[in-house]
Amino acid sequence: MLPISFVETIKERCRKCYTCVRECPAKAIRIADGQANILGERCIACGNCVRVCSQHAKQVVDATEEVARLLGSGTPVAACLAPSFPAEFHGMDHRRLVGMVRKLGFTMVTEVAFGADLVARAYHDLLQAGSSQRYIATTCPAIVGYIERYYPHLVNVLAPIVSPMVAMSRALHRLKGPDLKVVFIGPCIAKKAEAASPFVNSGVAAVVTFAELRRMFERHGIRPETVEPADFDPPHPGLGRLFAIKRGMLQAASISEDPLAGMVIAAHGRSDFVNAIEEFESGQLDARFLEVLCCNGCIMGAGMSAQGAMFQRRSQVAQYVRQRTAKFDAARWQADMELCAGLDLSRQYRPNDQRTPLPSKTDLARILRHLGKVKPEDELNCGACGYETCVEHAVAIYRGLAESEMCLPYTIEKLHEAIKELAHSQEQLDDTREALKHSEKLASMGQLAAGVAHEINNPLGVVLMYAHLLLEQADGRSQSFKDLAMIASQADRCKKIVSELLNFARESKVLYQTVDVRKLVEQSLQTLPPPDHVTVRVDHDIADPSCEVDPDQIAQVLTNLIDNAYAAMPKGGELTLQTRGDNARVQLIVRDTGTGIAQENLSRMFEPFFTTKQIGMGTGLGLSVTYGIVKMHRGDISVKTNADPAAGPTGTSFTVSLPRRPRQEEDRKPDSGITAAVPAGSLGPEEQGRSG
Repeated sequence: MLPISFVETIKERCRKCYTCVRECPAKAIRIADGQANILGERCIACGNCVRVCSQHAKQVVDATEEVARLLGSGTPVAACLAPSFPAEFHGMDHRRLVGMVRKLGFTMVTEVAFGADLVARAYHDLLQAGSSQRYIATTCPAIVGYIERYYPHLVNVLAPIVSPMVAMSRALHRLKGPDLKVVFIGPCIAKKAEAASPFVNSGVAAVVTFAELRRMFERHGIRPETVEPADFDPPHPGLGRLFAIKRGMLQAASISEDPLAGMVIAAHGRSDFVNAIEEFESGQLDARFLEVLCCNGCIMGAGMSAQGAMFQRRSQVAQYVRQRTAKFDAARWQADMELCAGLDLSRQYRPNDQRTPLPSKTDLARILRHLGKVKPEDELNCGACGYETCVEHAVAIYRGLAESEMCLPYTIEKLHEAIKELAHSQEQLDDTREALKHSEKLASMGQLAAGVAHEINNPLGVVLMYAHLLLEQADGRSQSFKDLAMIASQADRCKKIVSELLNFARESKVLYQTVDVRKLVEQSLQTLPPPDHVTVRVDHDIADPSCEVDPDQIAQVLTNLIDNAYAAMPKGGELTLQTRGDNARVQLIVRDTGTGIAQENLSRMFEPFFTTKQIGMGTGLGLSVTYGIVKMHRGDISVKTNADPAAGPTGTSFTVSLPRRPRQEEDRKPDSGITAAVPAGSLGPEEQGRSG
């Protein structure tokens, strides 16, 4: 059973660089969950992905074990070396290389270049036949696979001639018998697919790359100095040895690439061969014959392990050809060619259409919009995704071959959004941590306050009682009366403080009632009428004033805020009470034109016992109690203030936001408690607090 693909991805090494996508002419790589998966049905086995992957995340399906089984079977096995071997084993005498291959157990070692001679003769005869038929050369199996998949309507112009590998296999079977097993050794991964195809009848039992051959040498400890030199077995080739380099086939077949004749055009390499086929299909090329190679010559095949540059490899092959041509036995070569006269070198092709429909303009625009490409200038065409244009990337997404995250600008934008969300989450976490600290501090202080208040309350009552008794007996004009009055006054103040401490420490329950918030505002103003120097404006901008609250507690909130507002306007001003709301929440706003709150007091405005009032004018518990009540109602309190006259009118605005139906929210989530504090830094630059 054939493997799905002759190239596989090692997922642990894949690093989302998309280089393989960029270099794949067939776009046979699907990116899913950041992994590059090769699609066997689309892959032409050109090996570009193997060649360019710096992480070595692409590996070729290994055939060395299969070859080992053939060599151990007792059946004669022939090794056929591709014409590019001088570029792979540069510096090694070819007879040493033949000796090393024989040492592996091969019965004979031959050059595929003789098969190239047969193919060159077939092409020469084809083009000399006088027909006007146009042809595309088929010496490169990756090109054949590309046309079958992506230009299936052009299979009728593929030259009906086998590749040199298949020609050599058929020649050896004619000369040595059908029992001979043929193993091709070369630089091409696509040869593996060609040999395994049931539609080719290649006669090739296995294909190994030069890299695999080196591993076999290493595994068996075979080195050049440990073997007996030997020459290649016949039949010996002629100019077929040039097939490994660009245009070598044309020279071997005596086919001229004269532009004036307009007969032949040669194209090589990933980009050129694709462009040449496109132009050939469109009729822009008037040439009869298109000679194309997927690589820049077979010397640049993905199965090579040597690291030499292209022209260096070309020179190494040319040097070997010159060396062998100097000792060329033309008569023997001609005799071998005659022995193979009439050999069937034909083959057929089958369309394997892998084309997919293009997206509609609507779908394409939708995908581009998702990538942030709303306008043409948004399409940067940076190529980071592996596709040349943003449109090509969008088409690949539509076809299921690519992901949005492959787009670098898109990913950077998403990263920025994620960083912002993370920063916001961190702020919320910090706020919650500060609130928890404050809550713990308030709880401890509440317990302390309750204990102290109970201990002080009884002796304080005694002091008050005797002070008032003595006042009744004292002369109202005496100094003693004044002193006793001071004692009674200060004792009354202590009693008030103790009362507030008990209110602060007490765990109150919310007794919800449906009330009219407008009436709550009016009642609060009646409880605390404004001083002579303060004017009051009431603005009810609310369609439905009903709300579920504890009226006594919300009245206390309003009373505390109104009292603070009065204290903030010692020289007069305006107090505004406003009600607003929507279907979900009701807002109570208390705004004054007073002195505002200084920046340094913001972080402490809800702390118990913190006050900016003069000694004897406040206990610092008003806003702490207010905040606790608001939180018990599952509401929020925010503040805007300005204490700098240079920045504009001074004043402070408290906004209390309460849910209309808090009992419904209580059914969905647990109680948030009453001791959570507004964390430092949770207010914006215009949101500050007041202490009272």
